[in-house]
Amino acid sequence: MSANQENKDQDQQNPNQQEQTEKTYPYDLNLKGKKAVVLGVANQRSIAWAIAKALGQCGVQVALNYQNERLGKWVLPLAQTIQSPLCLPCDLNDHTQVKTFFETIQQEMGEIDFLIHSVAFARIDDLKAPLWQIDLEGFEIAMKSSAYSLIEVVKFAYPMMKAQGAVIAMSYLGAHRAVPNYGIMGPAKAALEAEIRYLAVELGEKGIRVNGISAGPIKTLAAAGIPQFRELLARVA
Repeated sequence: MSANQENKDQDQQNPNQQEQTEKTYPYDLNLKGKKAVVLGVANQRSIAWAIAKALGQCGVQVALNYQNERLGKWVLPLAQTIQSPLCLPCDLNDHTQVKTFFETIQQEMGEIDFLIHSVAFARIDDLKAPLWQIDLEGFEIAMKSSAYSLIEVVKFAYPMMKAQGAVIAMSYLGAHRAVPNYGIMGPAKAALEAEIRYLAVELGEKGIRVNGISAGPIKTLAAAGIPQFRELLARVA
């Protein structure tokens, strides 16, 4: 076989080889070029991490936060697996940290397409207590961490969000029904869902969608604080 014939055969094979090496995306969803901020990853079992990982696999640049140094030891290695452009400390209960976090996001990433809020917290004693025994401090902590934090992050993210962008927050059935042992988190999630409805109207003027998702009971670090969670999980599994 001549060298010219060999080259011709190689040229004829190249298109097929290129097709085989083209990147494939899960769910037939190519979101390359999109940018997202995902808040609330604590470890590999977090709902926020499942979302961040799926977005990353679909080509999205995903920025992450971690609440403190202890959680950073879990989150930073996860961020590397999806080539996250930014993974920074940010406690959503600290206004200064939130402000600094989003200022850095804007400087490094510019506009963003998606904002994911997967954050909730209550003191362990309050999670175990009946609602009528919760003191004002515990109520305020749960509401600030689980509900007001959505308003706080939207306040900073809104100016850099593209039209047709999306905000998603994680809720639970306990916002609508009295779920055994869910206690203070029920009112907190109810407040969160009310915020979602109002924010949907307000941000909708810019074409930004705001929605809540109830994923059901999932074995996560946050769920571990709910009394008798294993029994709840077994009932719905």
